[in-house]
Parts: sequence; structure tokens; C-alpha cells
Amino acid sequence: MEDYYGWGLPINISTHGDKIDLLIRLFHVIMLVLFVGWLIYFVIALFKFRARPGHKASYKQGHYKTPTYVEVIVALVEAALLVGFSYPIIASYNNELPSTHEALEVRIVAEQFAWNVHYPGADGIFGRTSPEFMEDSTVGLDPNDPAGQDDYVTMNDLTIPVNKPVIAHLSSKDVIHSFFLPVMRVKQDTIPGQSIPVWFEATQTGNFEIACAQLCGNGHYRMRGFFNVVTQEEFEQWSEEILADEW
Repeated sequence: MEDYYGWGLPINISTHGDKIDLLIRLFHVIMLVLFVGWLIYFVIALFKFRARPGHKASYKQGHYKTPTYVEVIVALVEAALLVGFSYPIIASYNNELPSTHEALEVRIVAEQFAWNVHYPGADGIFGRTSPEFMEDSTVGLDPNDPAGQDDYVTMNDLTIPVNKPVIAHLSSKDVIHSFFLPVMRVKQDTIPGQSIPVWFEATQTGNFEIACAQLCGNGHYRMRGFFNVVTQEEFEQWSEEILADEW
């Protein structure tokens, strides 16, 4: 895993990662231009308006208009970036969930300090869950629901098949966490009382990590999990082994 995280961006194995990376790089370039521009102006102002004989400071407002014009231009550029670039990309990602018939659906329930991953089993139907069953199941799975008999739950282990959309329904048992898959360019808060869907699709196999990007308590630093992308055949074999171990 360590080979994928260096000084730059992690490797991108997501179908939508290129657009996210484009935004990140574009924003960094623009912020660098703004930083250098304001730094140049600051140096000029220090030199031009320094205290020296024969010059008297003017405290009258509005006698120098250029900074105001520059600030307005910067604000318009930032608004254009949000409206013209960020919003369309994020809106298309959030609003275009893949078909549930084509995707793998999982429930991811965060808690201090672990990620519980609930798979629906071969029938593709999640068993009923309720807080009253939390003592016996980390995701509150009803043991008497027939739909949940083939469900299985892993802790800190999200394994998915490559080249297949995944819809993850995120929730939390206690406080706000943030589900973060760096190589998939996915980051979403998990909020108690809410189920928030996100989707992603991996383009290559490998072993990566799940991180929590929200300070969630004293054990936040160890809230890490394994994110494994495998072939469809390996995923089916892995699922059978996990289910066999549970029974």
C-alpha cells in the first residue's frame, strides 16, 4: 500500500478520478497565480507607500480604486470556477447512480474506530437491520429475517470486483466520520441517523486502504481499513469463504 502514497496525488484507479484530479490541479495552479500576484502587489505597496520625507499618508477612503477592482475580478473568477467546473462534475457524479441491477451494493457502517461492511449475499437483498440487534451484530442485522440469512459482514475489509460499479450506503453508529478512499477519489461524511449513497468503479486490481478523514475521537488515527480490488472470480471465491467462516 505504501507505494501508492507519496508527495503527489495517490494513483488513480477510479472511472471518475480524472475529472477530480483535473479540478485539484486547476485549483492549485490558480491559487498559485493568486498567491504570486498578491505577493508582488504587497512588495510594490511596501516600497511605493513607505514612509519617506515629503510624503504624507492619506486616510481618506476610496482614493485608490485598483485593489477593489482586483478583488471583484478574483471573486468573479472563483465563482466561475465553482459554477463552471466544480458543480457540473460533482452534480453529475452525485446524480448519476448506476443501476442496482448492474452494481454491487454494500452498506458501510462507521463506528469508533472501525468500518463495518455489510454485503447482501447471493440474493442481492439486505436483511432487515435495527438498533435493537446491535449487541449481536455490528450492523444490527435481524437474525430472524430470511433475507439476511446469506448476508455477511466484515470489519475494516472492503473487497470489491474490478470493472463493476459499487454503490455504498454510508451511515454511522455514533459520531460523524468521513469515508475516504484516496485511490478512488471518494470522500464522504458518514452522519448518524442518515444513509448516504456514494458510488465508484475501480479500473484495476490491487490492495489499498480506507481512511477516516474526520477527527472522530482519541482513536481516530487507527481507524484504517483494507480496500481490496480483485477479479470477479476472486470476489466470488472470497465471498464464499467469508460466508463459510460465519456459519
